[in-house]
Amino acid sequence: MRPSRLAFLLLAVTACGGATASTPAPASPSAFAPAPVASAEERVRVPVDYAPARGARDAAVTIVVFSDLECPFCRMAVPTLERLEEEYAGRLRVVFRHYPLPMHPHARMAAAVTLEGYRQGGARLFWQLHDRLFAMESMEPESILHLAEQLGVDREQLTDALADGTHDPAIDADMALARTLGVEGTPSFFVNGIPIAGALPYEAFDEVVRAELARADEALARGVAPADLYTALTWSGRIPEAAPPARLAPPSAPSPARDTAVYRVPVTGDEPMRGAAEARVTIVGFSDFQCPFCQRVEPTLSRVVEDHPDVRVVWMNNPLPFHQNAQVAAEAALEVHRQQGDLGFWRFHGMLFENQRALSRPDLEGYASALGVDMDAFRAALDSHRHAATIEAQQNLAGSLGARGTPSFFINGRRLIGAQPYEAFDAAVEEARADARAAEARGVSRRDLYDALIADGRTSPQPSAEPGGRPEEDPNRVYELAIPADAARQGDRDAPIVIQEISDLQCPFCSRVQPTIDRLLREFEGRVQVVWRDYPLPFHQNAPLAAEAAREVRRQRGDEAFFRYIGILFENQRELEQAKLVEYAGQIRGVNARRLRTALEQRTHRAAVEADIEAVRTAMGSIGTPTFLVDGRKVSGAQPYDRFREAVEEALRRHGQNP
Repeated sequence: MRPSRLAFLLLAVTACGGATASTPAPASPSAFAPAPVASAEERVRVPVDYAPARGARDAAVTIVVFSDLECPFCRMAVPTLERLEEEYAGRLRVVFRHYPLPMHPHARMAAAVTLEGYRQGGARLFWQLHDRLFAMESMEPESILHLAEQLGVDREQLTDALADGTHDPAIDADMALARTLGVEGTPSFFVNGIPIAGALPYEAFDEVVRAELARADEALARGVAPADLYTALTWSGRIPEAAPPARLAPPSAPSPARDTAVYRVPVTGDEPMRGAAEARVTIVGFSDFQCPFCQRVEPTLSRVVEDHPDVRVVWMNNPLPFHQNAQVAAEAALEVHRQQGDLGFWRFHGMLFENQRALSRPDLEGYASALGVDMDAFRAALDSHRHAATIEAQQNLAGSLGARGTPSFFINGRRLIGAQPYEAFDAAVEEARADARAAEARGVSRRDLYDALIADGRTSPQPSAEPGGRPEEDPNRVYELAIPADAARQGDRDAPIVIQEISDLQCPFCSRVQPTIDRLLREFEGRVQVVWRDYPLPFHQNAPLAAEAAREVRRQRGDEAFFRYIGILFENQRELEQAKLVEYAGQIRGVNARRLRTALEQRTHRAAVEADIEAVRTAMGSIGTPTFLVDGRKVSGAQPYDRFREAVEEALRRHGQNP
C-alpha cells in the first residue's frame, strides 16, 4: 500500500508529466514556483545495482535520478546535479535510471543508445553520451547515431543492439521500478531515498543533501562502514511493492580496444592543406561544415599546426546526409579553393564554421562575394555540381576506411575519431613523428615520406579487438537468402549475377549508395540484376510504412515505377509521413492516390515487408543497412564503387565469364 500522504507532488512547471500531460515551454530555474520536498518519513529504499553511476561508491549521499533524455526539464536539472557534485565532491554520487515518456518520440531510442555505450565503454562513455544528448537542440535518430559513433560507440554493434531490443528489458525494469516508487513524471529524484519531484532550484536539493550528510556523519561515528552507508541510511525507508530486479548486465571492457592499424589514405596534392609543405606528419581529416563536432575541433587543429612545424593538415569532405546544407557548403568551399587556393579555402572554411546556422545557397554566395571570388564562376560551379564527384570520391574513401562519422582523422594513417582534446592529437603526432624519423633514417626523403608510411596500410577497418567483439567474417561465405518470385528487380532478369540490396528507406547510407548501384547496372549491363529487399530498422519510425507505399506503387505500375518512387523517397528521407508518401506518388504517372492511401491505412503490404525482414534475419542474423549479397557473398555498407566492381568481377569469374 502507498502511504496516505502523497510522496510526489509533481507540478506541471517542474516536471514532464505522463502520457496525457501537456508539456509547457521551458522556463528558467528561477521562474519555478516553490515545490514541496518530501519528508524523511517518506524515504524509500531505491536499489542502485547495475545502474550507471558517477561518484564514489561509498559516498555519504546517493541521488538516484529517473530521467528522460528528451525532457526539457530533465535537461534543466543537469547543471543543478553538476553543481552538487562539485560542491560535495567525494561525498556524493549520482545514479541514473531511465524513464522515457511516451510523448517524447526519440527518448527510448536515446536511452538504449546510452545503455549500449555503457555496455561497450562503461560509465565514462555512458556519461559522455548523457551529457551530449542533453546538449542537443534537436533529437533525431540519425543525429543520435552520429553522436554515438563520434564518441566511440561501435556502429555495427549499436545497430544490432537497437534492432534486437537488447536493452529493452533494462529500460522496462527501470520504468517498472519508477512506477512502484510512485514516479509519475520526469525528472524525479531520490536523495538517500527521499523523493524530490521536478527540476527544483539548487537550494532545494542542497537543504536535503546537507541534512543527509549530517546523518551520514552520525552513522560513521557509530561505526557504520563507508561502503555500507547507503544501505544504513535507507534502511528505514519504505520497500517498493514488487520492485523488479534491474536486468542490465554489468559493462564489459572498460573501453573499446584502440585501433593501432595504419590505413592507406591517399593524398593527391589537390586537396586543401595547411601547415608544413614537406611534413613529417600528415593529418587527413574527413569533415562536414554543418557538424558541430567538426567546428569544435578546429581550434585544436590550429593549435596542433602552430605547435608542430613539421605537421600538415589535409582537408577532405564527408558531408553527412542529415545535414541538409553540408553538401552545397562543401561544393562551395572547393570552388573557392579552385579559384583562390589554400589561403582562400581556409578563409572561407573559417566563415562557414563561424556561421554554421546560415549555410543556405544565398548565405554561401554572400561569404564568397566577401572574399572577392568570381561570382559567375562560383554560381556556375554550384549549378553544375562541378565538385560533386570529388566529394563523392572522398565520401567513398571515408566509408571504405570505416570513417562514417565526422570528424574523423588519420595521422600518418593511424585513425583518431571525433573531436578529441589537444592532448590526444599531441600524443598521436609524437607517435607518428617517431615512425617518420625511423623512415628518414632508412633513407626515405621528406617528399616521399607520407606515401612510404602508408604504402602497406589497410584499406578497410580491422575487426574489433574488444572482448566479445565481432569476428572478421569469411569473405567467401555464401548466404542462402531465397528470392521471392515477385521481388522487385532492376536490370536483365536473365543476368547471371544477382545482387540482393537489403535496404531501409529512412537510412541515409542506403540513399548514399544508390548512385553506385545505378553505375553497376550501367557498366555491367546484361550481366547484373539487382533485387530489392526491405529491411526497415526499428529506430526509423517511418521506414516500414514507406516500404509498404513503395510496394503499392509497384503493384499499380510495376518495377520501373517502383524504383523511381524509391529514388524520390531517398531524396525526401526527412519527410516520410503518410501524407507525404501519397504526395510523392503523384510524381509517378498513373498511380492512383486513393488506392495508395487505402493500402497504407489498411496496411495491405505490411505482411510482405515483415516477411522480407524475417527472411533476412533467418539467413543472416541481425544486420545493418545497407547490406548487399553479390552472388550470395556479403558486402556491408555504402562501400565505394570499386569494392562492388571487384565483387561483381569475382562473381563473373566464378560463373566462367571474363569480367
